[in-house]
Amino acid sequence: MLVWLADYLSQFYSPFAVFQYLTLRGILAVITALVISWVAGPVVIRQLNRLQMGQAIRSDGPQSHLSKAGTPTMGGALILLSIFISTLLWGDLDNRYVWIVLGTTFAFGLVGWVDDYRKVVEKNPRGLPARWKYLWQSVFGFAAAAVLYGTAQSPAEIELILPFFKDFALYMGPFYILFTYLVIVGTSNAVNLTDGLDGLAILPTVLVSGALGIFAYLTGNIQFATYLNIPYISGAGELLIFTAALCGAGLGFLWFNTYPAMVFMGDVGALALGAALGVVAVIVRQEIVLFIMGGVFVIETLSVILQVASFKLTGKRIFRMAPLHHHYELKGWPEPRVIVRFWIITVVLVLIGLATLKLR
Repeated sequence: MLVWLADYLSQFYSPFAVFQYLTLRGILAVITALVISWVAGPVVIRQLNRLQMGQAIRSDGPQSHLSKAGTPTMGGALILLSIFISTLLWGDLDNRYVWIVLGTTFAFGLVGWVDDYRKVVEKNPRGLPARWKYLWQSVFGFAAAAVLYGTAQSPAEIELILPFFKDFALYMGPFYILFTYLVIVGTSNAVNLTDGLDGLAILPTVLVSGALGIFAYLTGNIQFATYLNIPYISGAGELLIFTAALCGAGLGFLWFNTYPAMVFMGDVGALALGAALGVVAVIVRQEIVLFIMGGVFVIETLSVILQVASFKLTGKRIFRMAPLHHHYELKGWPEPRVIVRFWIITVVLVLIGLATLKLR
């Protein structure tokens, strides 16, 4: 929105042209989202407390979590509000990718909001039944995939590339829709499964988002893309604004969500942010790198799959409790230790993901 205004004003005062630079707008997007989160956070938390939007705690979970009962949840709405305002202010609203990412994030956030509302307001411990949650995730995931496929302007936009391989590019054709759907829905659920401890999911989300922002900037610049031998996707650079806004909003939320948390993200935040990471990774053609950088999300998801499969097949559990972070809690690790160690692992994995830019 402000890009349009700055473009108009630059006719009369040339320094306004500086707002055309992606890097400057990215920095401003981070700051804007961060300030919105800081300012609105206390207000949102007070309102959630007033409305008694308290988190219900599983009785079969770690006993240390029982004291968290009643902590306000659905705080992910604060993250989404900060992201949307910041992106709309500093993003180029003529860019189709901006709207696709915002639409996908909103749609998955809506699914999470319904789930949270049923749990917290209607006191239904099941929330939105799994089949309905998955159905709506599938609808929105396929919709995003179909739009991206239908609006693709070059073969590079629907090619699968592999990190560490310089000349590998597999044209997926219509299979791209299924692949993109799996990435978006899978990442959405993976982040949701990880969101079980104070701040555990949000900082890895911020770190991965920041790295994807770098990929977006480079992918949208034909000179950098050619030099690094990565696909050039026209317009993808504008996603730097969205990922920067996500970083700012996430850090602002972490201010209130860090241990001991004053507010929880809820499904409204976790499902939306996971879908956002997935769709950005698809656009910049870095799905495999997303799985590397988001290794904590992948491991958490695999721990649940393995636990369920083992129990159904053998009647025995592999972990003391799934997802994996609960296993370490039940082994006696203090919650902050689990959180910080998972953060450290994410930092290392994000660096490995960024290293794929040169190691080809």
